[in-house]
Amino acid sequence: MKIEVRQEKPLDYKVVSELIESAFQKEKLSDHKEHFLVDRLRKSTSFIPELSMVALSDGKIIGHILLTRIKVKNNQTEFESLALAPVSVMPEFQEMGIGKKLIEEAHEKAKELGYKSIILLGHENYYPKFGYLRADTFGIDLPFDVPKENCMAIELIEHGLLGVSGTVEYPKEFNE
Repeated sequence: MKIEVRQEKPLDYKVVSELIESAFQKEKLSDHKEHFLVDRLRKSTSFIPELSMVALSDGKIIGHILLTRIKVKNNQTEFESLALAPVSVMPEFQEMGIGKKLIEEAHEKAKELGYKSIILLGHENYYPKFGYLRADTFGIDLPFDVPKENCMAIELIEHGLLGVSGTVEYPKEFNE
């Protein structure tokens, strides 16, 4: 199966929203509102159009990934990073490497745009294969109580999180 990854276009929004809803429908640890989060984030100042990407097979959208701007703040300073939330693949195409391709392409695009790191809340057995480590190993905490093994970060460039520590500050759209 040939997979193409490209930037999401406004014409894709409805299909992507349905895809995200379908992808998370049976996910136990989901509030099943990820598609609403993506809609809100697209309208926010944290949205980076180049980092909203879709995967296509035979011209049909079968996956989506979104990276948005976040900050890591401590008492002295703040650092810019990205949040990966969410990555979605249509149920019938899951476990075929599409999520992997989306993540790898998003990492490359984020590096091209000058970003140094990504932080996420996700499955502790999935993301480490891409190089994600527990965020607390970098001195980074999330602003809510979740298991440490699900809070992860990756340096997109060598030492991309050197000197970075603090608590993640998500855009308000994450909390609505």
